[in-house]
Amino acid sequence: MEEQSQLVLQRIKKMEELKRDGVDPFANDFKVTHITQDILEEFQDKDNEDLEKIKDAFSIAGRIVSVRNFGKAAFVHIQDRKGKIQAYIRQDLIGKDNFRIFKMFDIGDFIGIIGTPFRTKTRELTIMVKEVKLLTKSLRPLPEKWHGLVDIETRYRQRYLDLIVNSGVRDVFYKRTRIIQLIREFLNERDFLEVETPMMQSIAGGAAARPFKTYHNTLGMDLYLRIAPELYLKRLVIGGLERVYEINRNFRNEGISTRHNPEFTMLEFYQSYATYLDFMDLTEEMLAHIAKVLFNSLKFEYQGVELDFSPPWTRMTLKAAINKYGEVEEGVIRDRKKLMEYGQKIGLQMDGRMSLGSLQNQIFEEIVEPKLIQPTFISNYPTDVSPLSRRNDKDPDEVDRFELFIFGREIANAFSELNDPIDQRERFIEEIRQREESEDMSCVLDEDFVNALEYGMPPTAGEGIGIDRLVMLFTNAPSIRDVILFPLLKTQE
Repeated sequence: MEEQSQLVLQRIKKMEELKRDGVDPFANDFKVTHITQDILEEFQDKDNEDLEKIKDAFSIAGRIVSVRNFGKAAFVHIQDRKGKIQAYIRQDLIGKDNFRIFKMFDIGDFIGIIGTPFRTKTRELTIMVKEVKLLTKSLRPLPEKWHGLVDIETRYRQRYLDLIVNSGVRDVFYKRTRIIQLIREFLNERDFLEVETPMMQSIAGGAAARPFKTYHNTLGMDLYLRIAPELYLKRLVIGGLERVYEINRNFRNEGISTRHNPEFTMLEFYQSYATYLDFMDLTEEMLAHIAKVLFNSLKFEYQGVELDFSPPWTRMTLKAAINKYGEVEEGVIRDRKKLMEYGQKIGLQMDGRMSLGSLQNQIFEEIVEPKLIQPTFISNYPTDVSPLSRRNDKDPDEVDRFELFIFGREIANAFSELNDPIDQRERFIEEIRQREESEDMSCVLDEDFVNALEYGMPPTAGEGIGIDRLVMLFTNAPSIRDVILFPLLKTQE
């Protein structure tokens, strides 16, 4: 820490010297004409004979990330938003005084250069600098190495340093933006309308999760950060917006893990006159399209495992999956007492008050989910764990719902929406009763949403996709923290 302080003091001293020489250490008058990628791509196939014919000078700006001094000349690498390029700075070209000033520049400083391209003896494309200007003096030295668990924690806390030092990290977030752009394009082309719904809500609804609570002083009322936008998006469908979507931030006051962050991004979309089966096809098409664009293939590697997004994806019911992967007989799956005994036998913590559907869901999560590596749709969930889903016409104890699993993780949740207001009210009441019993958590029935349903909602399918988990798959990231720019961390003492 003392060494770091000394280095900062040295840089401050340099900054003061520069000021005395009339150099502004935080200048803002340099005009950039090109980025590094432009030059590298345009001249990648040119040799020195071709490069010597170029008369135009190029203006580039970026951060110094390396310096090699050779007395009256120096090589530096300059990094901008798209990459880095080498520059050659010679005293005889920029002048003795300017070169003396340049020698006070440090790694981490932002500079602007003007020059022409050439190739060194090692064939590296380089800018021969005619002019150099300090744009920002960096007062702290950049970290030299990143390794070990402690540094991983530092990377998350000081993401700005992570982005400077690790080009792979920058690539992850460029790819994240590209994935979201592809989703928007895909839905826009199918006549979906992007909308925005409230992030502060008077009732925390749309999912079974603990909310963050706040208070509005002027209105004198409690508010909750949304746990899901679902009930507001369905209000829009009722209002006649037949195809809507929102890429939204949700907040759940729950645990943190490699797959969970209290603040996360979701895609939710709704389409009138569609069913959950239609959305299986749509989801398969959309995610396969993204894979094809990103990798030029429907096969790619995630954490050492090859994932195959080639349609058609596996489809099975929840009960069939328990039977196949847990080797549980159908008679046991449909019998609450026997299923409870089975769960206890394999060492699960079972709540004796749980309904049959809740038991089925818990056993599925424990023994089946981890085995669903390739894209798999699981459908026909129990009604009592799906309070917003339409009942199945053949079996009222099941709903028209699916979840998509990839690499043992839930990626999407979709269903044919419940649009019967009487059934919806009854299920809300039952959900509230169960949650208050099991979680000691007070819940409120969303009367306005039920009232909206009473005006009539057309048959509709809806779906939510976890953007962060999706980006993890497409960027080979092991933790959700690797795909969120600023993940929530406990404050340091």
